[in-house]
Formats: sequence, structure tokens, C-alpha cells
Amino acid sequence: MLKNLNLQSLMPIIVLLVLIIFFTALNPNFFSLRNFARIAIAASPFLMVAIGVTFIILMGSIDLSMEGAVSLTAVTFCFCFLFFGGNLASGGWIAIVAALLAGAAYGAVNGFIHAKLMIPSFMSSLAMGFVGVGATVLLTGGGIVRIDDDVFRSLLTYRVQGFPLMVYVAGFFLVVGILIQKFTVLGRNLYAIGGAEDLAAASGVPVQRTRILAFSLAGFYYALAGILQVAKLGQAESVTGANLMFLSITAAVVGGVALWGAIGGVFNALIGVLIVAVINNGMVVIGLPDYLQDGVLGLLVITAVILSTNRSSIRFVK
Repeated sequence: MLKNLNLQSLMPIIVLLVLIIFFTALNPNFFSLRNFARIAIAASPFLMVAIGVTFIILMGSIDLSMEGAVSLTAVTFCFCFLFFGGNLASGGWIAIVAALLAGAAYGAVNGFIHAKLMIPSFMSSLAMGFVGVGATVLLTGGGIVRIDDDVFRSLLTYRVQGFPLMVYVAGFFLVVGILIQKFTVLGRNLYAIGGAEDLAAASGVPVQRTRILAFSLAGFYYALAGILQVAKLGQAESVTGANLMFLSITAAVVGGVALWGAIGGVFNALIGVLIVAVINNGMVVIGLPDYLQDGVLGLLVITAVILSTNRSSIRFVK
């Protein structure tokens, strides 16, 4: 049984390695530092979103607000950045703090509506996602806010060992997420709530406060994604967070984070993000037509979930 469990836990990594070998066999150019840098650039923002939503999934809840959160915090960052001089060195750094605080506050409101008003997480977060997108359209008038600062854009343009700085920023906050999950009271409480909420409450776990803190932490990570999106694109608008909901939740599940809670973690989200990013990149490298890519991605994701998820203990699917 233990051997099967260990194999099951290793399956996401095995799937990732198989995909790399498969796409390399079809096109040797896939296995190159330049292409791996492309994968890392594409993966960095949605890794932040995947980490954020992982904290929520560990409680057995779901968060569908990330597209609105990313768009709103990205636009907030751009407006603040321009207000403080449009230059990172001359005060624009304040915009980073403002965006991160805005993301945490957005998440806290989301968590408050869910926990205090007793609204199911999928419904409250979906509504908050619409609010975020609507607020972004209102702030921008449906337009685009651009950032043209070489220092800030160096997150994309300046490379160390072939990889841009934004990849290392994402890596730093990946480590922070792992530390929060493994070594903090909040991290332990997330697993306790996801495993058995009633038992956790009876054991003294502050369930409502933990839920609000988890959503606030998720909002913080969504704001990081928004900032990295601006660094990558040089602009923000109402669709800056588009498609991140599907990618992030898919990545978490593919990596081994169970939707019923208390199984998996931030490292699993990383593996899932890499799997999805490799699939997306590989289909482009081998020249698969655009109209086939979504369908193939869906089939490969289903296959990856079947291989990487232990379903023997599941009595029902939520």
C-alpha cells in the first residue's frame, strides 16, 4: 500500500518528465535553454495564482475570483506606478506595496463574504471575480494602462543564467509559500479544516478567521501575478487575468492537490504548473494548429489527472 502511495505521489513528476521526453523526441529544439526560459516566463504569473488557489483548495473550498483580482491589482499597480513618477527608482516601488495590499484586501473581503455571511466559496468568489473585472473596466474606461520604465521591465529583459529576473522573483515567493504551508499555524490549520472542519473547530481551530486569512493570502499571490503580468506585457487592462482561473485550478489538480481538501500542497501546484506550461509550449513547438490545441490540452490534462490522482479513497466527487 505504501509503495502504491509513493508511486501515486510521484506520478505528477513522472508525467512531467514523460512530456518533456515526448516533445523533445518530436522536436529537439524543445529541449533548449531558450525554450525553457520561454516556459518559465509564461509559467511565472500563473504559478503565483496556482499557489494562491492551492491555499484555498487545501481547506476543501474553491476560489474563482483570480481573474478579477489579477486584472484589478495589475491596473492598480500601473496607476500607482504612474502617479509616483512612472519610474521604479523614483517612487514607483510604492506601487508594488499598494498592489500587494490591494490584493490582500480584496482576498480578505472575499473570505469575509464566504466565511462570515456563510455563502459557498464558489459563489462568493465567482461574484467577487465579476466585481474585480467590473471595477477594472470602470477604472480604465475599457482602455489599456501602459508602463514604460526600463528598470521595472528589467524583470523581463535582464537575465541571469538565461532566465529573466521575474522567474527568480516567482521562485522566491514559491519558497515563501512552501514555508507558510509547512511551518506556520495557518498552514497547519488549512489542512485541519480540509481534513475535517467540524473536528478542527472542536479542537480549537479558528475556522472563520483561518478562512479569511487564507483568502487574503491568496489575494496577495494574485497581486504578485498581476505585477508579473505587467512586467511581462508592459501594460494592464480588464483582461490581464483572462484564462488564469482555468490554468491555475487545472495546474493545482494535475499536480496532485485534491479538490476535496487536505491533500497536496504548494510543491504539487508547481509541478502542475510546469505540466500545463510544458503542454502549452510543446504544442506550439511541434506546430500543432491553434484550433486543435485547446482540445489536445483538455485530453492531456484529463490523462494527467487520471495518472496523478489517488481516487481509491474517494466515495463521491464534489
